[in-house]
Amino acid sequence: MKIALMMENSQAGKNAMVAAELNTVAGGLGHDVFNVGMSDENDHHLTYIHLGIMASILLNSKAVDFVVTGCGTGQGALMSSNMHPGVVCGYCLEPSDAFLFNQINNGNAISLAFAKGFGWAGELNVRYIFEKAFTGNRGEGYPIERAAPQQANAAILNNVKAAVSKDVLEGLRSIDQELVKTAVGGARFQECFFANCQVPEIAEYVNSLLK
Repeated sequence: MKIALMMENSQAGKNAMVAAELNTVAGGLGHDVFNVGMSDENDHHLTYIHLGIMASILLNSKAVDFVVTGCGTGQGALMSSNMHPGVVCGYCLEPSDAFLFNQINNGNAISLAFAKGFGWAGELNVRYIFEKAFTGNRGEGYPIERAAPQQANAAILNNVKAAVSKDVLEGLRSIDQELVKTAVGGARFQECFFANCQVPEIAEYVNSLLK
């Protein structure tokens, strides 16, 4: 699985620590990790709004399979991500959130709070969240006797979102193009995207913004 980590301006100072924990857990499980957001406070400037755009482009182009995002509270990155078609983002404050999202909702992104409640042993909480997010079989339900209705409801929710969403490219073209241009402007994002994008139309669109 290819996993993208993206962090915005307010929490960029924690990127090295979060990336190290994600690489330890996910890399140790054989997944590829791409650090595509801000690596420090002086890096290519991003807000949680840009993170949602980045998640949409990476997931809908199949450049990555999963996104780890977040902001100070995790709420902005969550809302920004879930606005886009093809992105199903869960809110994880503790490891049990990641486990339940993994088993019940089986989405393709998680949003973490990197400031709220992030104190002593914060790096351990992040590590354990990643362990629960990326270990075991996904979508099996919890408790197990509720597996069938949970799997059915998760599929229905995805179908509802697909029905009410615009086509991904139509949606991206409908918003402020400067927002999208900034979102795709980072060198590490471009490296991950162009090396792994499987949808030529999305690649062409991103290329048009970078000319």
